[in-house]
Formats: sequence, structure tokens, C-alpha cells
Amino acid sequence: MQYAAILHRPMSEYAFPLDEGHFVFRLRTAKGDLKRVTFFYADRADMASELTFFPLDMPLIRTDLLYDWYEITLETKWQRIAYYFLLDDGAAQCRYAGECFEKLDAHIERSEYFQYPFHHKADLAAVPDWVKDAVVYNIFPDSFADGSRTISKQGKNETYNGFPSVSTYGGALRGIRENLDYIREMGFNCLYLNPIFAAGAYHKYDVMDYLHIDPCFGTDDDFKALVRSAHAQGIRMIVDGVFNHVSWHHFSFQDVLKNGKASPYYDWFYDLPDPLTLPQAHEAPAYTCFAYVANMPKTNTACPSLREYFCEVGRHWIREYDVDGWRLDVANEVDDGFLRAFRRAVKQEKHDAVIIGEIWENAEHFMTGDMVDGAMNYDFRRFCTQYFAEGILTAATFDLRLSSLLMRYKKQMLPAQLNLLDGHDTCRFLSLCQGDLNKIELAILFQMTFIGMPCVFYGDEKGMTGMREKEYRMPMPWGAESSLTDTYQAFIRLRRAHAALREGAFVTLETKGHMLRYARVLPDERIEIVVNPGPVPMPCTVSGETLLKKGFSCDLLLPTGYVVARSVNHGKHDL
Repeated sequence: MQYAAILHRPMSEYAFPLDEGHFVFRLRTAKGDLKRVTFFYADRADMASELTFFPLDMPLIRTDLLYDWYEITLETKWQRIAYYFLLDDGAAQCRYAGECFEKLDAHIERSEYFQYPFHHKADLAAVPDWVKDAVVYNIFPDSFADGSRTISKQGKNETYNGFPSVSTYGGALRGIRENLDYIREMGFNCLYLNPIFAAGAYHKYDVMDYLHIDPCFGTDDDFKALVRSAHAQGIRMIVDGVFNHVSWHHFSFQDVLKNGKASPYYDWFYDLPDPLTLPQAHEAPAYTCFAYVANMPKTNTACPSLREYFCEVGRHWIREYDVDGWRLDVANEVDDGFLRAFRRAVKQEKHDAVIIGEIWENAEHFMTGDMVDGAMNYDFRRFCTQYFAEGILTAATFDLRLSSLLMRYKKQMLPAQLNLLDGHDTCRFLSLCQGDLNKIELAILFQMTFIGMPCVFYGDEKGMTGMREKEYRMPMPWGAESSLTDTYQAFIRLRRAHAALREGAFVTLETKGHMLRYARVLPDERIEIVVNPGPVPMPCTVSGETLLKKGFSCDLLLPTGYVVARSVNHGKHDL
């Protein structure tokens, strides 16, 4: 028995309540090591001298290159649970309890088993129900449109409270509103806008005023009209909240520059020197900033008055404009207490508002259900780049990395992960594919059939490319034609037509070379997908009605080929 590979952590993504009457328990073991796992559970508050344990076979739910994953969903009214695992490798058995491996006849006190001490309803992790159906279109406002299917490509020079506010290409909120029909026809039902509040630079991540729209983009009334029109067409709205830092033109920082420690806003900033002075050109700032960007001083979100100010910002745009959620910039650099307070404020204003954190790495720390609902899934992008675009991963290794995405969070948090192939801070995916439409087509298919919210950066459907910031934020090429437009429409339509692709379990069926065969499964629907981004044809078999196909004949999946088959029955699928 390979003890070193066995992992379980109580009160984590390995043991958590799914809802008020169900718990999920997981166990990781070495691949092929165990023949059987039995889950034993008891009422830990039972007044008897010895606990009575009940056994349940624990199904093997996932296998990858290195590990087997066992999972059981326990239905129970008990709020306090003691439990352990009986491990059987065919030659020997042991009891895994309280992070120790024990002989079967070893005496264990009730406190020494694994414990779920109490199921507090207040701690139940949950995400808005609508996110499972969301297909997100990410717009960089300056670059998208200033009217119906147009963008002037002419920058603007405005002022706000006496400070400059600029844009590069002339995009405006009116342009987004006048192209909602295009967005809807593509199949998107949720918009995520990069920052729109009054700021200096064209990207608007240096916010001067959180309560008003940037003059380069329009007016507050323009935004209200945009949200109203979007909702009328069944499109939700997520806005970008930049709370880790502000512009040095923000009123609070200006007050500190004038009054030093006597300013009521001095504690709004992180480790300010006294006296505070601005750096000279090419001089490093003496105060903490976003990275080392002097005009974006870092906020101290632990300060109670600043925390309440930002929480009121969160409430304001929901209460007054009816936005449907927030994407939090640099969410991994604000303090946990702020994330919890902001979440409470937003959810009290609109219970099904979504909160997405910009967290580039594993976001397990933030995904406990009391900070953010989901994260921008940059690991999804990284793994897709390595598998589809660069071809450096075999299907088995890609599947191993998918396991890390599927098992790192509580199950109910997965639908709120924002699965992107590119965005405003990354190279365009088509450029990473070196213009190979077959590669990006496969990646799009996978994006639209994986668990989480697919998120498409504006213009990807027009074949936009770019490896540097000034390239991948270029204006929307409204007159361009690309086969990717039809590809996105077809794959979005496929996702929205089949509940299994939005809600079903993800099951890996086969890996061979670069060929991956997987399924999304519900009790009454199964969608099976095969992709092969590699150079070598691979034999494969699928069952059921073929919904989409390319490069597929005679049970042979050709290079850069895919097939999507659908089967439906009313019995339980064998996972």
C-alpha cells in the first residue's frame, strides 16, 4: 500500500457539506494501488459508550496519470460526523482515521477519528445558480465599439476633477449597448467589462472615482441604459472592481499628500512614509503600490473606514444600476477580511450576485465560500495552451492537470470558475496557436464542454491575434470575417442546448497519445467528446447520435479532429 500518496483533509475540499442534507467526502490514493475503499461514518454526538459506524462503498470517480480519486456523497440529517476509511489493496487492509494508518484491531477513541464537528448553515459554500448556464463575453471598453458595428479608433482627452482622463481607440458604453444584438446572436448571455469608472489611463485600472463612469466612456445614465438593455435581452452584467489600489489622483491620496498623517485617509494606504512625497521620473516610489507603479498606490483594505467605503461601492452599483456581479482585480493581494466583508455587502444587496477574483494561481485559499465565488481560471488557460496550442502535453498529462482543476475546490464552486483562453493581460490564443485554426477550434470546443463559465475575450471570434499589450488590446475588427465566428456560435449553441454540458459530471473515458475522450454526464443525458490535437491519428469509438464531427471516419480520429456524440437514457450512467 502506497501510504505516501494517500490524502484526506477534514473540513476542506476533501470533506464538505454540499447542501443542508448532503456531505461530500473524498480520498486520493496512488493510481491502481487499492482494490476497494469503504467509508465508515457515525453520529459523533451519539451518547452510547461506543460509536456505531455504518459502512458505504466509496466509488472510484476519477483516475489520472498519478492518482485515483474516491468520492462519496453522504445523505444524512446528522450535523456532527465521525468517520474513517477502510483501505484494501488486495493483500492487506488498514484503517485510515485521524490522519493515521491503523491496524483493524487497534482501539481508537471517538475523538481520534476524522471529524466534521458541526454543520453550520452559515458556513455552507454556495454560488449563484445562474452561473452554470453563463457564457461570458469579456469586453475591453476602449477597444470594442462606439456605435453599431463601428469603432472610431480615435482617442479622447477628457478631464475629471481637474485631472486628465484619456482613451486610445474611442470605445464607449453606447457602443456596447448598440451591439447587444450581436453579442446575443453569438450566444453570450453575460458580459464582463474591464474597468469603466473614472480613471486616468486608457485601461482604467487607476481609478479616480468609484461612483461615476469615466468621461471617455460616457455617462452614468449611459451605463444605466446599457444594463437595462442587456437585461431586456437576457444578458447579465459583471463589472471590474479595482480595490487593491487607487489612482494617485483619487481624493483620498490627494488629501494625504496635502495633510500627511493628519489626513483622515492616511490609514487608507499601505505603509506610507512620513512625509509622503511623489517620486521623480525614473525613481522608485517610497510607498507600496500595485507592483511598482507609482501612480497606483496600494490600499490598506484592513482599514475599517476604507473597507466600508469600498463595500458601499459594491452595494451602490447593484442598488442603483442593477449589476449582476463583480470581478475583483488583484484579489489575492487584498486582505481576507475585506473579501469577506465585500462579499457580505454585495450578497445582502443582491443574493445571486457573483464575485470572481483575479487569482492567477491555485485559488483554494479563497474558495471556501466566504470570500469569492470563483476565480479567473488562468490554470485552465495554461493547460489548454500546453495541450492544444503548443502540443507539449500528452492527453494523459493534460488529464492529470484537469484533475487538479476538478479536485482542488469544493464541488459546488466549480461552476463559478471563469474559464478563459485569453484576456486583457495575455497573448491572444490564436497567436499561441501560430494561426492554426484547427488547434484553436479544438480548444474552443473543450472550453465550451468543460465545467465552469466559458469566457471569451472580445474579437477572438473575429480571429484577433497579438502577443504584446498594444496588439491584443487592438480595436475590434468589425469588418473582418473569420470561420471562428461560426465555430464559436456552433459550440456555444451546443453548450446551451444540452444540460449535461452545463451541469453534468466530467468523466475521462480514455487517453491515448494526444487523443482525449471524455463525457459530461447527467442521469438522463450523456455527451461524449473526443479531441485529438496531435499529429498522429488515433482509433476511438463513441456511442449514440453524432452531433458534431470533423476529421472522423471509420472509427479513426484524424489529427486535429473531434467528434461529439450524444446518448440519452433514463437509467443511471456507469461513470
